[in-house]
Amino acid sequence: MLRKVMTENGMVRGLAGNNTRITVFKGIPFAAPPVGDLRWKAPQPAANWEGVLDAYKFGPISMQDVPGLSDDIYVRDWHVDPEIDMDEDCLYLNVWTNAKSADEKLPVLIWFFGGGFQWGYPPEMEFNGENIAKRGVIVVSVNYRLGAFGFLAHEELCQESPEAPTNFGLLDQQAGIKWVKRNIAAFGGDPDNITIMGQSAGGGSVFSHLTGSSQGLFQKAVIMSGIIGFPYFDDFVIVPRTFDAVKEKGAEFIKSLGVDTIEEARKLDAAFVRDKASEFRNKNGFFFCPSVDGKFLTDVQTKLFLEGKHAHVPMMAGNTNDEFKSFIMAENDAEFEEKARAIFGDKADKFLSFKNVYEKKGNQYAEANGIECAIKGVFEHNDKDCYYYLFNPDIPGWDKPGTFHSVDLWFFFETLGLCWRPFVGRHFDLARQICNYLTNFVKTGDPNGNDADGTPMPTWVPYTAENKAGIEFTPNGPVPAVRDSEFGEFIKDWLNEKAMK
Repeated sequence: MLRKVMTENGMVRGLAGNNTRITVFKGIPFAAPPVGDLRWKAPQPAANWEGVLDAYKFGPISMQDVPGLSDDIYVRDWHVDPEIDMDEDCLYLNVWTNAKSADEKLPVLIWFFGGGFQWGYPPEMEFNGENIAKRGVIVVSVNYRLGAFGFLAHEELCQESPEAPTNFGLLDQQAGIKWVKRNIAAFGGDPDNITIMGQSAGGGSVFSHLTGSSQGLFQKAVIMSGIIGFPYFDDFVIVPRTFDAVKEKGAEFIKSLGVDTIEEARKLDAAFVRDKASEFRNKNGFFFCPSVDGKFLTDVQTKLFLEGKHAHVPMMAGNTNDEFKSFIMAENDAEFEEKARAIFGDKADKFLSFKNVYEKKGNQYAEANGIECAIKGVFEHNDKDCYYYLFNPDIPGWDKPGTFHSVDLWFFFETLGLCWRPFVGRHFDLARQICNYLTNFVKTGDPNGNDADGTPMPTWVPYTAENKAGIEFTPNGPVPAVRDSEFGEFIKDWLNEKAMK
């Protein structure tokens, strides 16, 4: 087993995982600490070290709120441990490999966590890469800057670094991908067979890499519940958010810190900046997110896909059945119609003709809030095989949660045994099959193959505009399905039209 590996910066030593055939390397620096003068700058190369770096412990998580324990469903399932190390010095990655030598050229899966670009971290228990690695895939999880540290936009930054004025969190991810390209062969990986994967904000990140300056660095992509080019809402009216508007909010934020310049703000304590950023977000909304800066992102991701300006690679993408709330939440019919007309404009009458369908689906199906439709709209403009899934099994628990946003993570990583929910045999069977589909796709670009007993798993047919095929992960296992509806087509076309404006 590869317990010691020479990277470009020095030797690292890993530990055996729970499965002793797996070696886990934790906390490998892939860029310089983004602190001091490097705050709000693109990631810089990591320094070399002497001797052997014991990669036994995850690096610090990015600066973010620590909510503690509460009855919120996401806190119950994944809460930030108050004792976990948190630091602005956070650009570290982790590797799980079952290679016995550096000559094996195993396929590589790079993972980006979600959390609205404000929260999240690689050590979350559901992201344990061992069960993927045991199937012959190297897993790399990459940390990146969040919130104001990762996505502040400001005119001073544009003048100072016009080539990288914002989107530092995405640039961190890109630096992680480039590190993998340069170093993964030493871990037994194939630098020419890389799949990038993310969920929620991580999935949105993958879409950004597909349409941004990371094109050419990877060969496949997996997007779980990724929100791409999604309209922003001010109350219930869609408001385009320009880069100038984001920079103006960035200037307001710097003023809220009690300083006048970026130089002064770089000298402030990181915890103080984090806390003030949380206050600012609560008052102003989510401005510390990726933006179209003309450099990393030249336009809205969906529009770039529709124009063919994207990486032409095989894709796997899908969503849970419940996800988030729908476009319109109203107390009565009059309010519903008012909001519909404000949002859909001259297409409101068409939307209102689906009212009975919408009300049935509004709080239940991702089709109603656009995640599913956005994915399919992108698929129809990719010339490589694209595989769509709908995650819809029963999820146990006293809270009767449904297939809430992110619950599929336990299944794709096959880490159900780490979750508090009372999963039973059929859930573990489904998780095994989903993980098989995933690793088959990472290896070859085709998810199909055999189950653990050698029998073929249900066939997963690629999605096309003519054949809206996919697979549904049900309480009884994977079931090939065609998911098509006039309502879904309406939402998809409307999203595409919004993206092109």
